[in-house]
Amino acid sequence: MSGRTHARACPERTCVGCRERAAKNELLRIVVVEGACAPDPRGTLPGRGAYVHPVSACVDLAVRRRAFLRAFKARGPLDSAAVTSHVDRAAQ
Repeated sequence: MSGRTHARACPERTCVGCRERAAKNELLRIVVVEGACAPDPRGTLPGRGAYVHPVSACVDLAVRRRAFLRAFKARGPLDSAAVTSHVDRAAQ
């Protein structure tokens, strides 16, 4: 035997809000669409993605720290209202 396991490794990503590492499927992917942050729950939208826990505390922390601007290497302000409303709807 070669010593390899047959279990598949789960990719990990870092939450831009709290900076904790988590499995990719536990985080919400965010992309920039026309100058605004947009949630990408299926992970299929094109472009650079940033990941955040789908809780309002992490989203608020990311907005306060301007983490989305750094993650997307953007120059201007990004509207994150769509992400906040998506997370609020999911919590209900």
